[in-house]
Amino acid sequence: MTVNLKQIAAEKAVDDFVRDGMTVGLGTGSTAYYAIKRVGQLIEGGFKLRCVATSVQTENLAKECDIDIIDIDEVDHIDVTIDGADEVDPKMQLIKGLGGALLREKIVASISKAEVIVADESKLVEKLGTKGPLPVEVLIFGHEKTRIALERQRCSAVLRMSDGKPFVTDGGNYIYDCRFGAIDNPFFLESRINVIPGVVDNGLFLNMATTVIISSADGSVRMM
Repeated sequence: MTVNLKQIAAEKAVDDFVRDGMTVGLGTGSTAYYAIKRVGQLIEGGFKLRCVATSVQTENLAKECDIDIIDIDEVDHIDVTIDGADEVDPKMQLIKGLGGALLREKIVASISKAEVIVADESKLVEKLGTKGPLPVEVLIFGHEKTRIALERQRCSAVLRMSDGKPFVTDGGNYIYDCRFGAIDNPFFLESRINVIPGVVDNGLFLNMATTVIISSADGSVRMM
């Protein structure tokens, strides 16, 4: 997918779903980048928006676009969040977290009236887990023990690294990328993972997306 197609899809999401006076959740990642830029243009054009960021990276980009970010605890709900996804199945269930912001993304999604996902057609799968790993955020304390417990769920769990060191999330945690293969029952797997001591949360975003905007290589954009 070209950068231009990402831009087209992200801007469509903003133009179709963001209205003056809303509280808007700003996602993280390469597609969300263009959505944030578009939100900045709307504010420059006179829109009054309150925005909540899903990562420090997003906060920094928002500042560059003259977007004021408010703390999530200052709002009781978010009208719409625009974000990306790593995998999307036919029922709009998602895997997110390859960008390292799954915990804040999930908290923001959980209080969003509309969760609008922008993705290219390569992210579409028949079953979650088909193409990539499921990110699981874990406490640093005892993380090796958490890895062993994760692998008892029949996956291969690999500690995410960055510049030769373990990647640390904005929340001060590690991420294990867990390869399960095709996930037959994501709701069951989510419950099994989240009861493991040391697990903070995982990248299964189930029953959270309200709209998915898919861009195709031919330049077309469609909604699920």
